[in-house]
Amino acid sequence: MAEQGATTGRPGAEQGPRGIRRIWAELGQVLYGMAAHDMSRAALRTRASMEHLFILITMGDLLGVPILPPYYSLRLLPYVVPQISTWKRRMLREKDVSDAMF
Repeated sequence: MAEQGATTGRPGAEQGPRGIRRIWAELGQVLYGMAAHDMSRAALRTRASMEHLFILITMGDLLGVPILPPYYSLRLLPYVVPQISTWKRRMLREKDVSDAMF
């Protein structure tokens, strides 16, 4: 009889407090994601800008902007090769006023 009173017949009835804790944990994760998403996107944009600036300084002679002596550019070439095509496309792309907004 005592065992029968422990369960009310509803599935998951004895997991009430754990279910509420799980909902609060998930709600906390959602709120954290909403707060941190913009910061992470800004950090990624900053990182991309810094990488493109680095490539411009080291490989600027590809665009006609010689900044570093060719010796140092050639030393860094193996590390920069995978990014050169996207960098050139971004640097030579036609700029628009709306680019600064987004």
